[in-house]
Amino acid sequence: MATLSVAAVLAENARRRPDKEALVEGDLRLTFAEVWRRARAQAGALVGLDVRPGDRVALMAPNTADFPVAYYAVAAAGAVVVPVHLLLSAAEVEHVLRDSGATLLLCHPAQAETGAAAARATGVRMLTLGDESEFGQLAAAAAEPLPSYVTRNADDPAVVFYTSGTTGVPKGAVLSHFNLVMNATVNAFDANDIRPDDVALGALPLFHAFGQTVSLNSTWRAGATLVLLPRFDAARAIELMVKEGVNTFHGVPTMFVALAAAAPGAEALPELRVCISGGASLPVAVLERFEEAFGAKIYEGYGLSETSPAAAVNQPVFGARPGTIGHPLWGVDVEIARAEVEGAVELLPPGELGEVVVRGHNVFSGYLGRPEATAEALVDGWFRTGDLGTKDEDGFLRIVDRKKDVIIRGGYNVYPREVEEVLMRHPGIAQVAVIGLPDALHGEEVCAVVVRAPGTAPDAVPDAAGVTEWSKQHLGRHKYPRRVEFADELPLGPSMKVLKRELRATYTER
Repeated sequence: MATLSVAAVLAENARRRPDKEALVEGDLRLTFAEVWRRARAQAGALVGLDVRPGDRVALMAPNTADFPVAYYAVAAAGAVVVPVHLLLSAAEVEHVLRDSGATLLLCHPAQAETGAAAARATGVRMLTLGDESEFGQLAAAAAEPLPSYVTRNADDPAVVFYTSGTTGVPKGAVLSHFNLVMNATVNAFDANDIRPDDVALGALPLFHAFGQTVSLNSTWRAGATLVLLPRFDAARAIELMVKEGVNTFHGVPTMFVALAAAAPGAEALPELRVCISGGASLPVAVLERFEEAFGAKIYEGYGLSETSPAAAVNQPVFGARPGTIGHPLWGVDVEIARAEVEGAVELLPPGELGEVVVRGHNVFSGYLGRPEATAEALVDGWFRTGDLGTKDEDGFLRIVDRKKDVIIRGGYNVYPREVEEVLMRHPGIAQVAVIGLPDALHGEEVCAVVVRAPGTAPDAVPDAAGVTEWSKQHLGRHKYPRRVEFADELPLGPSMKVLKRELRATYTER
């Protein structure tokens, strides 16, 4: 039986490059040996608390050193990490604790109020993180730090990610040690060329699959340094990247928008070698703005919690093509299947529009305790993503939209992403989300929710009629937005994705 542990990512670095700087957070600087020593001490404390291999331990912490140390401590003890989104209410955290069957909640002091309320309601023991906390003292006094990690079977669960629950209650996607170690390895050495002397900015939430695999695990898999930024602010991020010599940035489109806007006001800009975008579709206009400001290339990728998360990405070896998500990762197949066929996967030839399906070492074991949902998602050995896309003759994949976000206006399909791509080229628009709203005549109407660009010249400030008029020139008659709403900001989920369901609820009521 093959054995493996996510904890090996950190343990091997402590063995191979003990004195190499691993983690920077504010004034705190830790080598790989120091991070691993702290993680082993916490793992010893967990074992002392009767945490056994396979037990689930919830972890609620921002991007501070507490997160990676506790994450690897849980893995080292052989337990399963259940990361908790920081924007959840106490009732939502309660759902995660109950549904996952967590026996313990490790919580950062900043989240203690929400965490404690959820822990009380579920009868789960909560310990706060930090040197002076009860858990910190238990770790310091642990009779014995674990000498090494408890190894697991490669297919044993390592992490349970709760998906954002766009369709009802959030479900726990179970990822194995094999899933996560392979995804980190392939991201570091095949999709990208990550080197030990690289320095990456950890600005993506580590409780989210993208931040956890691509920023934390892949960076450390390559033996590189991670600089944590607990709260993303574009000007602060630029300053920190310059100060720490950061050359690697992983972000979601909203971060690239903010960085491009902040660049002209910065005293200096970092020299970026690797920029990776994921989490949502990156409008080509944003990619161009960022690349022009920073003189760095963005490699856009795609994935889901259920695929560890990376499934496809623009890779230097194949060349990057803006507007696409590149090619599948090494060892992974990403194809296009007939979207309307439910119980089977029927693959389509190049150029055809259909549902994106994935198979490979990155596909999860299933949804925790939900065999029906698992059977719906895993069909004929493929994971059905619920996204619509195409694959061209050169193998480049393109995401067109979420199956459930497609707007059907007067019997015609309108893909919000296509409309957003066009509107993002308007000089007076900083951000836009396109949604379908109920309409008595057409079934659904196309509505654009627009955030105006700051500091826009008065003659470039769009009004609703102006946006509609402008988009008429660039979009087919069934596609342009008849309804335009303005907002100061778009609602973002914990993973910085625009929450279209909230926008639909808000503007349907109006």
